[in-house]
Amino acid sequence: MGDTRGGCCPPMDLFRSETMQLVQLIIPMESARLTVYYLGKLGLLQFKDLNSDKSPFQRTYAGQIKKCGEMARTLRFFKEQMLKAGVSPSAKSVEETEIDVDDLEVKLAELEAELTEMNANGEKLQRSYNELVEYKIVLRKAGDFFPSAQHSATARQREMELNQMVEESIETPLLQEQGTSTDLSKQVKLGFVTGLVSRGKSMALERILFRATRGNVFLEQVPIEAPITDPVSGEKMEKNVFMVFYSGERAKNKILKICDAFGANRYPFAEDCGKQALMISEVSGKISELKSTIDAGLLHRDHLLRTISDQFEQWNLKVKKEKSIHHTLNMLSLDVTKKCLVADAWSPVFATKQIQDVLQRASVDSNSQVGAIFQVLHTRESPPTYFRTNKFTSAFQEIVDAYGVAKYQEANPGVYTIVTFPFLFAVMFGDWGHGICLLLATLFFIIREKKLSSQKLGDITEMTFGGRYVIMMMSLFSIYTGFIYNECFSVAFDLFAPSAYACRDLSCRDAYSIGLIKVRDTYPFGVDPAWHGTRSELPFLNSLKMKMSILLGVAQMNLGILLSYSNATFFGNSLNIWFQFIPQMIFLNSLFGYLSLLIIVKWCTGSQADLYHIMIYMFLSPTDELGDNQLFPYQKTVQLVLLLLALVSVPWMLLPKPFLLKKRHENRHQGQSYTQVQGTDDALSEAKHDSHGHGHEEFEFSEVFVHQLIHTIEFVLGAVSNTASYLRLWALSLAHSQLSIVFYEKVLLLAWGYNNMVILVVGIIIFIFATVGVLLIMETLSAFLHALRLHWVEFQNKFYEGDGYKFYPFSFILIDDEDY
Repeated sequence: MGDTRGGCCPPMDLFRSETMQLVQLIIPMESARLTVYYLGKLGLLQFKDLNSDKSPFQRTYAGQIKKCGEMARTLRFFKEQMLKAGVSPSAKSVEETEIDVDDLEVKLAELEAELTEMNANGEKLQRSYNELVEYKIVLRKAGDFFPSAQHSATARQREMELNQMVEESIETPLLQEQGTSTDLSKQVKLGFVTGLVSRGKSMALERILFRATRGNVFLEQVPIEAPITDPVSGEKMEKNVFMVFYSGERAKNKILKICDAFGANRYPFAEDCGKQALMISEVSGKISELKSTIDAGLLHRDHLLRTISDQFEQWNLKVKKEKSIHHTLNMLSLDVTKKCLVADAWSPVFATKQIQDVLQRASVDSNSQVGAIFQVLHTRESPPTYFRTNKFTSAFQEIVDAYGVAKYQEANPGVYTIVTFPFLFAVMFGDWGHGICLLLATLFFIIREKKLSSQKLGDITEMTFGGRYVIMMMSLFSIYTGFIYNECFSVAFDLFAPSAYACRDLSCRDAYSIGLIKVRDTYPFGVDPAWHGTRSELPFLNSLKMKMSILLGVAQMNLGILLSYSNATFFGNSLNIWFQFIPQMIFLNSLFGYLSLLIIVKWCTGSQADLYHIMIYMFLSPTDELGDNQLFPYQKTVQLVLLLLALVSVPWMLLPKPFLLKKRHENRHQGQSYTQVQGTDDALSEAKHDSHGHGHEEFEFSEVFVHQLIHTIEFVLGAVSNTASYLRLWALSLAHSQLSIVFYEKVLLLAWGYNNMVILVVGIIIFIFATVGVLLIMETLSAFLHALRLHWVEFQNKFYEGDGYKFYPFSFILIDDEDY
C-alpha cells in the first residue's frame, strides 16, 4: 500500500484492493541489471525470492553486495566526519549520476585514505601542540615558585640531618637514601620532578608520594586558573602544576611510577633562570609554528569535506540503488544453460503495459540481441494487498493497517474511516473553540509540509506530521459538533439566532426547564443557548448525548454487517449471506434497531415514555400492556414479533451452516455436486475456512460446529457489549464539557472577579496552559484512542478479517526506508 505510482494509472479504488497477478520474467544476463534498474524506477513489481534455500554468501551477486556494503560504510564515515566538522550534505535536489560503480568505489577509497591520513596527522599535531602548551605553562608556573620551593626543601633536609645526628636514629634521614653517610660535610644534592596532574587527583597523589617514600619528599603544587586541553584524552581539564623534590635514585623511581599511575604529564625543567627563559622562548616559537600548520591542515580538511558534501547525497543514492538492484537480482533464479535470469513477481493488472514497455526499453538500451519475456502465471496463492493512496488517504489507511492488513480484495474499512473516525472523535471532543485551536495547529504542518517532509523530525513530531490530514478532519468535525453542542470553551453563543426561550421570572436561573418559556421560533441549529447555564443543562445534554451515542453505534454496527454481506457477495459465499448476514441483521435490529426507532419517535413526538421500562419489560413481560409508555399504535404486537425474530435468529445462525457444510462435503465425495464448478469451489473454500484449514479431504463436523457456536455466542454477546461500548461517546463528551466549564469558571472567571491585574494575568496563563495541556493534548489523545477502539473492535469485527499482507514493490522511492 503506498502512494500512487505511474501517470497512466486508472482512478483509485480504495473499497477493494487492486487486482493483482503473478508474472514471470525471463531476462537475458546482459540486460539483467538495466532491466531491474528500470523496474525499480517504475516501482510496481514485488519480486519473490526464488533462492530462499541459499544463504546470502551462496548467491550470485554476493560479491557486488559486499562491495556496495563497503562503499556504504565509507559514506557513513564521511557523514560522521562532516557532522563533527559542522558540514552538512548539500541540500540540492539529488539527480541521477552517470558515474560508474567501479569508478565510484575507487574514488571513495582514495578520499577515505586521504581523509584518514589527514585525521591521523592532525591528531599527532594537535597532541604535540597541547603538550607544548602544557610545557609552557609548567615553565612559567614552576619558574615562579622554584627558588622558594628549593630553599624550603634544602632547609628541611639540613634540619632532618641534624636531628638524625643528635638522636642517632637508625632510620634513613629526610631526603637521604638509606645507607648514606650522615657526615654534614658530604651534603646530598636534591633532585626534582616537574609536571601537571588533574586537580581531582592532586590530593591523592600527595598522599601516595608521602606514604611510598615515608615522608622523604617535598611537594609543591600551584593550580592553573583556566582549564587546559589534555594531550592524551583531548578533553578540557582543570590541572595543577607540581614539583617534587627527592634524594636518591630509589625515591626517583618510585616518584616516576606513581606519576605515571596518576596520569600526570612530566616535563623537563632547568634550575638556571637564563635557561628557563630560553626554553620558554623556544617553546613559544614551536607553538606558533604548530598553530599555523594545524590551521592549514584544518582548512585543507574542511575543503575536502565540503567537496565530499557537494556530491554526498548523489553518491549515497547511487550506492543504495546499486545495492538494492543486486539484492533483487539475488532473488532471481539463474539459468546457466540459457544465460538468463528467471523472476517471479506480483504486480497490479493495470501495470502490465508499463512493465512490458520497461522490458522492451531495457533490451534496446543494453543492446541485447534477445528481449525479455513477460508471461502471466496462474496460481492459487493469495496475492498481496495493494491500495493506491495519496497523502490525504494514506494516514487513514495506516489506521486500518495497524489493526491488520486487508485480505486480498476484502472490503476496506479505510474508505469509511475517512469520515467515521474523525466524526466519532468529534462527538467526544465537540467544542468549536477547541476545534479551531486544533485546526490552526494542523494548518501549520499542512502549509509547511514540503519543508517539513525533507527534515528529520522527532518521534512525536513525526507522528503528528504524518497524521496531519487526520487531525485536520478531526478538528473540522469538532467545529461542526461544537456548533451542534453550542460550546466554545464551554461558553454558549447566539450564533445563528437569538434564543427561543426567556425567563418567566428572575427565579428561573435556578429552576429546571419549566422556568423557561418559549418566546420565539426554535433555535435553527444545535442546542439553544438558553439551555446552557441553567440547572437543566446537564440532564438535557446527558439525555441528548446518550441517545445520540446509541444511534451512532447501531448505525455503524449495521454498516459493518452490510459490509460482511458485500464480502460474502463478492467472494460468492452464499452460506454467509443466508446464515450470517440475514440472522445478524435481524438480531441486531430486532433489539437495538428497535431501541433506535423508539428514540427517534420519542424525539419527534415529545413523548414522556420511559424507554428503559419498555426495553426491560419487552423481555420480562412481553404480553403486558404498555400504558403511558406506548409510542405508536400496535407497538405491543410489533415488540412481540421483534422478540420472536431475535430468538429465532440465534439458532438460525448456529445450526444450519454446519449441517449444510457437512452435506456439501459428502456430496463432493459421492460425485453429486459437479454441476456448478464455481459454486463447488466456493463451498469448499467456505468449508476449509470454517474448519480452520483442514483441507478438502478432511472434514471435522465437531470442530466446525464448535467454531460456529463460538461465532454465534460472540455475536450475540457482542451485540449487547458493543452497543454499550458506544456509550463512551456520551461519557467522554460530557467529561470534556465539564472540564472546560471547570477551567472557565474556577480559573478564568474566578481570577476576573478579584479586580487585580496580577491575579488576572496569572489566571489567564493558568487557563491557557490547562486548556492546551489537558483539553487540547490529553483529551485529544484520549478521544483519539477511544475512536480507534470503536473502529477496531465494535465496527471492524463485524466483517473485517485483516489477515492479508501488504504489497511491497521494489521501488527506488522506498529505498530510504529500507535497510539494504
